Amino acid sequence: MTSRLNPYISFRDNAREAMEFYKDVFGGTLTLSTFGEFGDKDSPQADKIMHGMLVTDKDFALMAADTPAGMSHNPGDNVAVSLSGDDADDLRGYWAKLSEGGTVSVPLEKQMWGDEFGACVDKFGISWMVNIGQPQG
Repeated sequence: MTSRLNPYISFRDNAREAMEFYKDVFGGTLTLSTFGEFGDKDSPQADKIMHGMLVTDKDFALMAADTPAGMSHNPGDNVAVSLSGDDADDLRGYWAKLSEGGTVSVPLEKQMWGDEFGACVDKFGISWMVNIGQPQG
């Protein structure tokens, strides 16, 4: 997979409903993963969306998640730009440049789902997420 640049929207407890709506609007394939799939299945947030992705036949991509309880959620400030793919060298290079002079909220490192992931706000106040997937072999 080549690298992809797309919006990533944070919701407060209604990411599933929103992503199903966007699927109705744009068509395509929707995949949803819950917090319970990657952690405590008995958590009050177990059925909330940890990561959702809609990819259309026109190659539009939209990602979304529910903001965990206790984390700030401010409509209007709830969209980030996501860079994802499996070209690790390119993506690490983008990460280095985007995070320089900015604020890193999640260091770029291996995560529980197996990919490398990092989140930062660049020096211009734009939120970025970088996800380096494992090459499909």
